[in-house]
Amino acid sequence: MLEAQVALARRAISPGSIDGALGSQTRAAIAVFQQTQNLPATGVLDADTRAQLTLDAPLLTTYRVTTNDLAHLQPLGKTWLAKSEQTALDYETELQLVAEKAHSHPDLIRRLNPAVNWTNVAPGTVLKIPDVNYPVPADKAALVVIHLDGKFLEAFGLETNLMAHFPCSIAARVEKRPVGELHVIAIAPNPNYTVDPELFPESPDLQTIGHKLILPPGPKNPVGVAWIGLDKTGYGIHGTPSPEQVGRTESHGCFRLANWDANYLMQLAWEGMPVLVEP
Repeated sequence: MLEAQVALARRAISPGSIDGALGSQTRAAIAVFQQTQNLPATGVLDADTRAQLTLDAPLLTTYRVTTNDLAHLQPLGKTWLAKSEQTALDYETELQLVAEKAHSHPDLIRRLNPAVNWTNVAPGTVLKIPDVNYPVPADKAALVVIHLDGKFLEAFGLETNLMAHFPCSIAARVEKRPVGELHVIAIAPNPNYTVDPELFPESPDLQTIGHKLILPPGPKNPVGVAWIGLDKTGYGIHGTPSPEQVGRTESHGCFRLANWDANYLMQLAWEGMPVLVEP
């Protein structure tokens, strides 16, 4: 199953955070791959699918921990105010950093490296990680389609060819889920984030502060490493500080992707690109 997940991810058909297990997001990714190969879209890793879903390079690669990695790590503030006062909302641990580089669940990285003491990782430590790189885009996407019911997002080329399939979190409240055609109006890598108390009535500390706060950029920023703004006020497609929760928890209204998926989509997107939101 780990081989299948990596083979899917190398085709930009994301099974979610790679974990070596057959979950709902992996089944959905297998079904999408089957459709691209004109196979029955069962979501089952049968013999015909395995024959087509091959690896073109070794499953694993190595990653060497650097002093630069460790220098960027910092604890994440427990309150909105504390986060706003940080120099960056960066990774807290080397495990988080490496897992995100490998599009993987931290538990998988632990299993692949059982001898590593993750509370004190030294520079130069060599780690085994899944070797995952999305294909270099040959062109921009023609459009993006977000499926609310299935909680996934897909990008298509001019010939309606699938360029990417990603799990996606959607709004918790039905009335916050726009259906129809939207358009991209802004693309921002490594954005900061403005926290508005009016949008977070469930946060006592924000209500006490009573004014907006600006949070610095970083992978642990509420919108992650990428913001793709849409022409509906307050709505966008963005990353997340918790990639393993994508498609399993719900948002305030925006469309949330894993950071690695949001970053890739940013390469495919362009201002004016249509985004179709389907029920």
